[in-house]
Amino acid sequence: MVKETDLYPPIRAFLQGQGYEVKSEVGAADVVALRGAEEPVIVEMKTRFALALFHQGVARLALADLVYLAVPRGKGRGFAKALKENTALARRLGLGLITVRLRDGLVEVHCDPGPYAPRISKPKRQRLLREFARRVGDPNTGGATRAGLVTAYRQDALRCAAHLAAHGPCKGAAVKAETGVEHATRLMRDDHYGWFERVEKGVYALTPKGVEGLAGYDPQMVLATASSRA
Repeated sequence: MVKETDLYPPIRAFLQGQGYEVKSEVGAADVVALRGAEEPVIVEMKTRFALALFHQGVARLALADLVYLAVPRGKGRGFAKALKENTALARRLGLGLITVRLRDGLVEVHCDPGPYAPRISKPKRQRLLREFARRVGDPNTGGATRAGLVTAYRQDALRCAAHLAAHGPCKGAAVKAETGVEHATRLMRDDHYGWFERVEKGVYALTPKGVEGLAGYDPQMVLATASSRA
């Protein structure tokens, strides 16, 4: 079982290699390093990413500008995702982030402390605003899990499915004309939900899974969506 004390020897060696004098458990700080007349470096250690680690790091900013958080380096996609997200959080808080590979003592610095102003991603913001504009009404509950959320794309699929359920197999162009779904043919051809099948060139029908999918939604919502897009 990994302990916080397992992180200290590699971190101490890493800092000593850069000319620092290093001492542990100085006041409230896990690790303090000094090099000449330079600003002190503080390192807070935890065995995993946790909110308490960030709380400690922010508290240590009252003592020094150069505060690092340190955790053991894990494996797999889960850790890689957590590392990316927590590195972004550390930057936002003005903290540094270190990982320690315990099997060989490798210390990696993923970001250094300092002021950070995140840049707005124009493509991401445009996607957000497009989804907002295309979605009809407010069919979801804030805070719900991602599974089963009604997106603008799902609303389009519901309109196509409702039309096929009412009229049987239809040409994509007819579905587009009746539902107002601009890309009805491509949506049914791509069939991300398994709701549609091509019965002949340009003609699509509803699958049993599509019937089930349509049944899972309030018909009034589907009709209201269709009338709003028409």
